[in-house]
Amino acid sequence: MIMQNLFRGIYKKRKVLITGHTGFKGSWLAFWLSQMGADILGYALEPNTNPNHFSMLDLPIESVIGDIRDIEHLTRVFGKFQPEIIFHLAAQPLVRLSFDDPVETFNTNIMGTVDIFEACRRTPSVRAVINVTSDKCYENREWVWGYREKDPMGGYDPYSASKGCAELITSAYKNSFFNLAEYGRKHYTLLASVRAGNVIGGGDWAKDRIITDMMEAVGHGKKLYIRNPQAIRPWQHVLEPLSGYLLLGQKLLEGEKEFADAWNFGPNDDGAIPVVQMVQEMQKIWNKISYKVEQDKNNPHEAGLLKLDCSKARIKLKWKGVWDHRATFSKTAKWYQCYYENQQVITKNQLKEYVADAGKLGLTWVN
Repeated sequence: MIMQNLFRGIYKKRKVLITGHTGFKGSWLAFWLSQMGADILGYALEPNTNPNHFSMLDLPIESVIGDIRDIEHLTRVFGKFQPEIIFHLAAQPLVRLSFDDPVETFNTNIMGTVDIFEACRRTPSVRAVINVTSDKCYENREWVWGYREKDPMGGYDPYSASKGCAELITSAYKNSFFNLAEYGRKHYTLLASVRAGNVIGGGDWAKDRIITDMMEAVGHGKKLYIRNPQAIRPWQHVLEPLSGYLLLGQKLLEGEKEFADAWNFGPNDDGAIPVVQMVQEMQKIWNKISYKVEQDKNNPHEAGLLKLDCSKARIKLKWKGVWDHRATFSKTAKWYQCYYENQQVITKNQLKEYVADAGKLGLTWVN
């Protein structure tokens, strides 16, 4: 499989700017784009964990350390690089931290997004912008049906509310400054937003995430303490939503303005399972994993059930997932097992496996 031919070869030598490239999701995206021959600039804060996936990859990209709330610096970087497509992933991404520091969360996730859009407005080279928000942007009613892209925004906690606001900001900028009726006349930029479920995979060491807690416990020979065992999450491997983002980016770069919209990317219903079952599945792959349920009534509020309806992406984008939840858990456990036991980083191997499996399914972005 020739990586540079994926997505019709749209990313080869394309100038791509990724915010949040030093984070978990951003580092996987930067790696995939680099494998496709893109000319990449990353803009983010320094990695805030040790170890961290980004540093392990030693990517051949331009990396700028900066804060998305610094609009002057951001605009200078945009102006110098002249990107064609923006993937905006930089954020304060943790629900529990948002309770501790709501001001930081709102400033970063709301005004940081505004700054990104303003930098795009001031940079004539920009043709496509994809704002990565969260499945938690929806008003969560804890029902069994998946949320659709037109359902109301909400947010019980500061993080969720900030992502709902980021979606409203996206809509406002799309209507006010990147209006589809004026595309090709007054502007040449297509703006979309994407919402994904619980994303897991190798290389995530962010605080207060179940996979991070699990792997740190294994590393120290301790048990994982599960605080919300029956919470149901739509688990998916990090490569799943990234394939959706890249497919959407392809459509926007090709000028297909009907795709400048909001999109859900999540697993099928069989991927929505309780936290404790996920841990048990991982334990089957790596027997060093052990756990204990220890619920704490003083924990901040966490959603018990949250699912996405991804029919729109499957029908209109022809996107669908490649790995089911068992493969997702297996690939994740194997990545950490190789790292902790053999000091090997198997990101490249797993990307090749994912693309090969997508090819076997006949997915459009491969063939």
